[in-house]
Amino acid sequence: MFTGIVEELGEVTAVENLGDASRFSLRGPVVTEDAKHGDSIAVNGVCLTVVDFGDGRFTADVMAETLLRSSLGALTVGSRVNLERPMALGGRLGGHLVQGHVDGTGTIVERKPSDNWEIVKISLPADLSRYVVEKGSITVDGVSLTVVDAGADYFTISLIPTTLALTTLGIKQAGDPVNLEVDVLAKYVERLLGADSSIRGNAQ
Repeated sequence: MFTGIVEELGEVTAVENLGDASRFSLRGPVVTEDAKHGDSIAVNGVCLTVVDFGDGRFTADVMAETLLRSSLGALTVGSRVNLERPMALGGRLGGHLVQGHVDGTGTIVERKPSDNWEIVKISLPADLSRYVVEKGSITVDGVSLTVVDAGADYFTISLIPTTLALTTLGIKQAGDPVNLEVDVLAKYVERLLGADSSIRGNAQ
């Protein structure tokens, strides 16, 4: 489980095509300082397993399903990525509960800079819009953010200077894809309410 508080802005150093998967090598001295084989590291919000590590770098295999459902398939050598280690038991939950399981991808539609922050509009897949609410939480490329405005096919977020400087959201432009993970609590509530309605209907 992650929190959506990015620890480091890493970089893709190699991409190997494995046919039905890809192997990524990434530079991330902070997230690898205590890494072990089999550990999890979130890369742009996608939970990946450490295959090998050393000298401030690590490698991870990404299966075809993940490449299709996320924006990782668009990464190339030199791409910058948001990196986060899982939250330690008893640690601070600085953002919100993030699984590292991407629900879909969106596209940056526009950016509106201001003196002290920037408003970013992102397209939203239709099947995810019901989980996104004003002032609710959403994860964009692994960054825990608060929704400013929620529309039928878009939402907006407000980025402070720290987020702009320390994550990929400071360098991505209109047209760039981003990984989206909606609040898992909303999905559980929907499932439970749906099951409850079915039970009540059968009892009548």
